[in-house]
Amino acid sequence: MSFVPAPSVAPIYAAIDLGTNNCRMLVASPSAAGFKVIDCYSRITRLGEGLAASGRLSADAMTRTIETLRHCAFRMERSRVTRARLVATEACRRAANHRDFARRVTAETGLALDIIAAHEEASLALAGCAQLLNRQPRALVIDIGGGSTELVWVDNPPDQRAPEGRRIDGVLSLPLGVVTLAETRGAELADPDGFETVVAEVIRQLVPFEAQYQIGAALASGSLQMLGTSGTVTTLAALNLGLERYDRWLVDGSELDFAAIATISRRLLAMTQAERGRLSCIGPERADLVVAGCAILAAICRLWPVGRLRVADRGVREGVLQGLIDADSAPSAMERMG
Repeated sequence: MSFVPAPSVAPIYAAIDLGTNNCRMLVASPSAAGFKVIDCYSRITRLGEGLAASGRLSADAMTRTIETLRHCAFRMERSRVTRARLVATEACRRAANHRDFARRVTAETGLALDIIAAHEEASLALAGCAQLLNRQPRALVIDIGGGSTELVWVDNPPDQRAPEGRRIDGVLSLPLGVVTLAETRGAELADPDGFETVVAEVIRQLVPFEAQYQIGAALASGSLQMLGTSGTVTTLAALNLGLERYDRWLVDGSELDFAAIATISRRLLAMTQAERGRLSCIGPERADLVVAGCAILAAICRLWPVGRLRVADRGVREGVLQGLIDADSAPSAMERMG
């Protein structure tokens, strides 16, 4: 089966974010508030499973992912999608066989795979969650993914109607995500001392970014906010809220204190993988990954102790979707000359 854009009176857009661990799709139509969600779908595919060791996407991982993308294409056709974009991130950037995978995706699903650079990934994540930024003049946006972690250093002018709008002053893409870290340092992460060793190593990799942009100075002056968009952050927020079942509407936009992050991380570290898997907000599919995410987040919190972060259950796919809508609504060259 392949996806064929369907004729429709009103445009319907679809955005798919294919990460190292998850595949997430959003289908929506334009609205006065930006867009109205028609369909939302997410599945763990573990596309990057084994990539850290082999440098290649495995046959099983590609097959799982293509089956998920085939289901996305079916749902898009059912929703009569008129425009779509499928972006892939760190796993495909790093894999030696990414071109073969992209050809298979197109041949077997009809979807074109767009492997984006880390800077564009960071820009899309910011675009997707920018509505949750407050009025502080500086923002650090963090996205802990499966194969990499992106940090975006943002100039956030008070007047968001200014022509220049928000400006990205710096982007760091660390080749460390929950999947890669769990696969390469899993034994250490199971032990409190080993956990601290990993946190210290992540901090060392963040220090050059601090030195370049002097983020600590903004923190000292009280002009810094932190916004987190990732499964790690949303999972810890759900646990902090005491949710029996994950609820996006309660998690998105909530605040997470650093003290709570540390407390929950210690509790998860003390559990066995089976015990973590029985927590409904984690589940067995992510039970082996969440502690790795906690280590990366702990490093960020310790280097830049803002005290709290705002949680975004939105990111790259929302940024992709808004980009499609904006591109269609922008005046054409002839209209501008007009």
